Amino acid sequence: MPETVEQYTQRIMANAEGQDPIKVQSTTPKKLARLIKGIPPAQLRKRPAPEKWSVAEILAHLADVEIAVGWRMRSILGSPGTPVQAYDQNAWVIAGHYEKRDPKKSIELQRTLREANLALLKSLSPDQWKHFGQHAERGQESIEHIVRMIAGHDINHISQIERILTPKK
Repeated sequence: MPETVEQYTQRIMANAEGQDPIKVQSTTPKKLARLIKGIPPAQLRKRPAPEKWSVAEILAHLADVEIAVGWRMRSILGSPGTPVQAYDQNAWVIAGHYEKRDPKKSIELQRTLREANLALLKSLSPDQWKHFGQHAERGQESIEHIVRMIAGHDINHISQIERILTPKK
């Protein structure tokens, strides 16, 4: 049975429990680059199972998530309380041809966008961290909550990549 929106949120938030979400996000691009260093592109494009994403697809997803999150945070900051659109990540994998994307370029795009988003976050006043939007599926989400979710999301996908790249015994 697929997990509910509430179960997903709890699982992702638990990943970064007790950690500084900005530090987690700051270290993600280097961790991703280290994980794929020396791995042949064909291996990065191989799906571990037909319904599971490849490492290359995960990396493309992380780059696109950074675009979506950057837009969401800027929308919320510009118009607190604004509706925040959800999206079907599996549809983006297909429509965005993630299987064809260069994994190194995906990491570079994610790193560049992440730096811009972190610079924005570092400029915020304490009051701005409380600004929120109305996510179409998850309800009210503040900038602070989004930042914690992204840190947990990073940890989730780093672990997923590690599992995919760890040789089976």
